[in-house]
Amino acid sequence: MAALIVLASSLTIVPETSQAVILRFEQPYRTINRWKPNEVFGNTGAGLAARIPFVDRLIWVDKRVLDVELDKQPVLSTDQLRLEVDAYARFRIVNPLQAVTSTGSTSVTEQRVIDQLQPLLSSALRNELGRRPSAALLSPERGQVMDNIRAGLQKLASQYGVQIIDVRIKRTDLPQGTPLQSAFDRMKTARQQERLTIQAKGQQDAQIISAEADAKAAQIYAEAFNKDPEFYDFYRAMQSYRTTFGSEAKGETSMVLSPDNAYLRQFEGRK
Repeated sequence: MAALIVLASSLTIVPETSQAVILRFEQPYRTINRWKPNEVFGNTGAGLAARIPFVDRLIWVDKRVLDVELDKQPVLSTDQLRLEVDAYARFRIVNPLQAVTSTGSTSVTEQRVIDQLQPLLSSALRNELGRRPSAALLSPERGQVMDNIRAGLQKLASQYGVQIIDVRIKRTDLPQGTPLQSAFDRMKTARQQERLTIQAKGQQDAQIISAEADAKAAQIYAEAFNKDPEFYDFYRAMQSYRTTFGSEAKGETSMVLSPDNAYLRQFEGRK
């Protein structure tokens, strides 16, 4: 029976999804099934592993991709707009021995690493977004922002044996209350100013078009007058008669003119 107990204590099964750090006399000694890039599932260091009973102790470290999240992180953009940002980072522990020693953890190493990464993610997020206007989060520039945050976080997180895979911003909001209402007021004022600018520009364009049309009409009249002054004089007289005596005249029109008045000369016909 004692031999079976010693044998059972000497062997352990390391699953594919886990890494094991062996502590010998409570000091980090070696790792089992450590993550390697491009490794083939089922062909890793998982399986049976030997240890010295009552001397070696195992700490399990998750080998899968993990998440660290931030909720309502306050950020001040370059346009002095206060934002509340929800973000997360996806990471993997690639050096479990370093993760154990750097966090001083003897159990639940993943949570200790997450606790260490949260302030680092917050710092990287504020540093990057604090150098950009708020509109950068709504433009194609957003992708570059995420890459910069990931790179900045990686520099800080390497001390914990962590590889940062991705960083994403889930949501960006304005704080509730006065800051939010102030932002709405600024947006409303900006839209009103834009409307007035467009309206003034439209009126200016309309005046230019009208002036160009009047100039073109005057040019056409002048060219017509130069081609046949008598016909032009006759045409203008007919227009005046229509206005004065025709259907366009409102009410009754009474005029007392002498027969030789210049206004009636077109009634005399051509001589």
